[in-house]
Amino acid sequence: MKAPYERGKEVLTKEAKAILSVMERLDEQFNRAVDIIYQCSGRVVFTGMGKSGLICKKIASTFSSVGTPSLFLHPADSLHGDLGMLQKGDVICIVSNSGETEEIITMLPWIKRMDIPVIVITGNINSTIARFGDVVLNVQVEEACPYNIIPTSSTTVTLALGDAIAVSLMDKKNFRVDDFAFLHPGGTIGRKLLLKVEDLMHTGEAFPGVYHDKTMKDVILEITSKRLGVTAVINRNGELIGVITDGDLRRALEKYENLLNRKAEDVMTLNPKVISRDTLAAYALKRMEEFSITSLFVVEGEDRKKPIGIIHIHDLLRAKIV
Repeated sequence: MKAPYERGKEVLTKEAKAILSVMERLDEQFNRAVDIIYQCSGRVVFTGMGKSGLICKKIASTFSSVGTPSLFLHPADSLHGDLGMLQKGDVICIVSNSGETEEIITMLPWIKRMDIPVIVITGNINSTIARFGDVVLNVQVEEACPYNIIPTSSTTVTLALGDAIAVSLMDKKNFRVDDFAFLHPGGTIGRKLLLKVEDLMHTGEAFPGVYHDKTMKDVILEITSKRLGVTAVINRNGELIGVITDGDLRRALEKYENLLNRKAEDVMTLNPKVISRDTLAAYALKRMEEFSITSLFVVEGEDRKKPIGIIHIHDLLRAKIV
């Protein structure tokens, strides 16, 4: 008996080889499938029984998330009223490894009557279902199980083929990351792609800032009241020239005996890190990690010296960007 990790490696190797074998067989049939779906004025309806049906659901979900409206139709339910889900302008994509799934074969005459284009993904290109297809994509592979029976490699390659079609459609539709973000307003993906610095930054009365000639007493009061552990130092022209953090205060206490009488410009750190208001919040997090800091000042103007806000790592944590 093989060790589990040895069997695991064998399965992964077989499935990887199966994907490569299907890749080598891609031809004009794949192009036709992409074109048919691209020209579809309705929805792409996926149907399959058992494990093929589960794969269909995932592919349909991927299609919808990248701008191609899709849904799953259960073959058995279709024979009891759910065929009404199909409409003119749709495309149906049938997944059947054997190509002889009884419930799907029963559906085929009704599908043809509606004059709906049929794309078949099957491991048997000479099957009954394949003969009904306008396009047939061949996913015939050796299963990764020891008996070449249990759906393993066949479901893996079908899933990968669905991804290949989805990404090809993205290219044809010029589907951009902004389009993806629009369709994913919830969850981590949506937050990372939609939220910008200006959506989270502190402005107005919440912005911590002092003039360069203010005393350190004023600085401490500003840092304490705004509760961000930092304050901007601004000159009388309204330009950002420095920053004072809690860490700067601790170091200044060791350096100066009369710290409260010192000016902000005596203690500030020059050249604070800045960011633009229209930058993605996720990029702000990347900048903070890059420089090992907890906040960035938001600036505008041609010289990027006018401070209009501040974004803190806690804001990113609350927005679940992290």
